[in-house]
Amino acid sequence: MLADILPANLLLFMTASLALLLIPGPAVVYIMTRSIDQGRTAGLVSVAGIESATFVHILAAALGLSAILLSSALAFDIVKYIGAAYLIYIGIQKLRSKDEDDANVVVPKQTLGQIYKQGVIVNLLNPKTALFFFAFLPQFVDPTHGSVTTQIVLLGLIFVTMATITDGTYAIISSALSGWLRGNKRFKQVQRYVTGTVYVGLGITTALAGRKA
Repeated sequence: MLADILPANLLLFMTASLALLLIPGPAVVYIMTRSIDQGRTAGLVSVAGIESATFVHILAAALGLSAILLSSALAFDIVKYIGAAYLIYIGIQKLRSKDEDDANVVVPKQTLGQIYKQGVIVNLLNPKTALFFFAFLPQFVDPTHGSVTTQIVLLGLIFVTMATITDGTYAIISSALSGWLRGNKRFKQVQRYVTGTVYVGLGITTALAGRKA
């Protein structure tokens, strides 16, 4: 099934995904906060909840983008460029944001079942997550190389697998370094600049790659 995705697109997708996953976004901040507050197991359970909701967003993006392609190939290209512009926009917003915007998330102690459910709800009801996948995934799809739905679902499975590994690593490390991470302002500053730069770079790179194709 991976044959449905162009090798060049797959390599670029995995590289871009790894760059995005290695920098702490809102979901990672939630996972780290839960790990620091309640330990490694709670952090890993929150990862499971977050990634379950992530795959739901990916399926929705696959169905929506396939419908757009069936409507018009031009419309699909427009969505890709709007998506690239959106990635650049959120990168700039991140660079311009103040450290206070990344304030620690306060979460009450809960059972593992409650933590899983909260992880699902937090990610599933976040419209920014839906917008992100709608903007991100089309950049690596070639409508002339097979089913758009299949390509997006496969890319989504790869993303969720990579996210589970990286987010799980964050959960383990943050639980071990909980004392040092609490209130570390320098960590938040580095996170903000790196995150913003990666988003802007990704938006520019995918837009230029799409133009060349």
